[in-house]
Amino acid sequence: MASRRVLSGLHAVRQPPPPLLLLLLLLGPWAAAGHAGKYSREKNEPAPPSKREPAAEFRMEKLNQLWEKAQRLNLPPLKLSDLHTDLKIQERDEFKWKKLKAEGLDEDGEEEAKLVRSLSVILAKYGLDGRKDSRVVSSNFVDHGPDDESLEDPRLEKLWHKAKTSGKFSSEELDKLWRELQHHKEKVQEYHALLETLGGAEESHENAIGPVDLRGVQAEALASRHAELKDRLRSIGQGFDRLRRVSHQGYGAETEFTEPRVLDLWDMAKSANFTEKELESFREELKHFEVKIEKHNHYQKQLEISHQKLKHVESFGDQQHVTRNRERYATLEERTKELGYKVKKHMQDLSSRISRARHNEL
Repeated sequence: MASRRVLSGLHAVRQPPPPLLLLLLLLGPWAAAGHAGKYSREKNEPAPPSKREPAAEFRMEKLNQLWEKAQRLNLPPLKLSDLHTDLKIQERDEFKWKKLKAEGLDEDGEEEAKLVRSLSVILAKYGLDGRKDSRVVSSNFVDHGPDDESLEDPRLEKLWHKAKTSGKFSSEELDKLWRELQHHKEKVQEYHALLETLGGAEESHENAIGPVDLRGVQAEALASRHAELKDRLRSIGQGFDRLRRVSHQGYGAETEFTEPRVLDLWDMAKSANFTEKELESFREELKHFEVKIEKHNHYQKQLEISHQKLKHVESFGDQQHVTRNRERYATLEERTKELGYKVKKHMQDLSSRISRARHNEL
C-alpha cells in the first residue's frame, strides 16, 4: 500500500502544469513587474508639482523687459523699488493713452510724445539707456552722504562739503539736506533727458514733409514742450538758490515743510494763479502728502536694513533663518512698492493742479 501511494505521488508531480501557470512561468519577471506597476513607488508617490512660469510684473512686454534688465544689473533694492513705481505709473499712463487714441482724442500726438519723454527719463534715471556713464547711484538712507556716492555736480558737492564742516547742522538735518541734494541732482538729470528727447523731436519736425496744418500742430506741440523745459529749468534754479541759502545759514525754525518734493510743490504753488483760499487748501493737502512720503521713507529704510540682514543671514545663517528673513524682505518690498506708487500718483495729481492753475493764468 505504501509503495502504491508513493507511485501515485510521483505521477502527480510529473503531470504537466496548467496552461495559465505555464504562461506565467514563460513571461517570468516581466509579467510580475507589469502586474505590480500600480503598487510601485513611482505610481504611488505624488508627482512633483509642475513648474509654473512666474506671473509677469507688468502687463506691457516692453516694461517687463526693462524690469528684467534692471534686475540683471543688480540695482540696489531701493532703486528697484523706485523703478517699479515709475514703470507702474508709465504703464497706467500708456493704457490711458491707448484709450484716448481709440477715441480719436490725441490727433496732434502730444500725449504720445509725453509718454516717450517720460520713458526716456526713466531709462536715463536708472541707467537703462545703454550708456556707459550710468547715472544710477546707490540709494542709502542709513548713512547720509557716503564717500562712494557722488552728486555729479561740483556746485552741489561744494554745498555739501560746506554744510558738513560748518557745524550748523544736526545729524538729522544733514540727512535731510543730503536728500534735498539728491533730489536736485535727479531733477537736473530729468531735465537733460527731456532736452535730448526734445532735440530729436525738433530734428524730425524740421525734416517733416506734410500738410501745412499738420506741421502747425506739430510746431504747437514743440512749443508746449519748450514751455515744460522752461518750467523745469526755473524750478532747478529756484531749488539751487534755496540749497545754497540753507547750506550757508542752516535750517530755520520757520521751515514749514521738510521733504524736497513737497518744498518744490509749495514753491510752485505760491507762484501759480491760486486764490488765497485755494492756496491754503493746497498747503493743507501738502501736509498730508508729506506724511505719506515720510511713511514711504520709513518703509524704504526698513527695506534697506532687511536687505543687509538677509545678505548676512544667507552667508552665515541656517536655512530656517534664511527663509524667515526672505519672507520678511518680500513683505517689506511689496509694501514699499505699494506706498511708492501712491506717493508718485499723488505727486502727479498735485503737479497737474499747479499746471492747470498756471494755464488759467495764461
